[in-house]
Amino acid sequence: MDTFRIAEAARLLGVSDDTVRRWVDHGTLPTTGDSPTRIPGDALAARAVELAHAAKDPTDVLSSARNRFVGIVTRVQVDGVMAQVDIQAGPHRVVSLMSAEAVRELGLEPGSLAVAVVKATTVIVETPTD
Repeated sequence: MDTFRIAEAARLLGVSDDTVRRWVDHGTLPTTGDSPTRIPGDALAARAVELAHAAKDPTDVLSSARNRFVGIVTRVQVDGVMAQVDIQAGPHRVVSLMSAEAVRELGLEPGSLAVAVVKATTVIVETPTD
């Protein structure tokens, strides 16, 4: 099983090292008992799921799509008939290429609330080499 140092765990959870140390001190995150302190990967994964709070979806629609990222538009770059729209959804940056017409119709601009719906037939999973 993978284990992670405090700094690695903090980076993966998007919190400070001190926050992870407090969670360890309060028993929220278990450790392996090793020195330096290491956190079991399965415990870290469980904590990540607990912390994953998606913003409320403003569209209020029923959808079969499961990969929905609520976020804020950070950049809109229009070039002729096409546009690039960047959305920051929590720690995730989602980039969409769409028509300039769609950008105008949706009223997309930096600061707009938006939902990125991703339908992918291929998802690539990688792991680090040892």
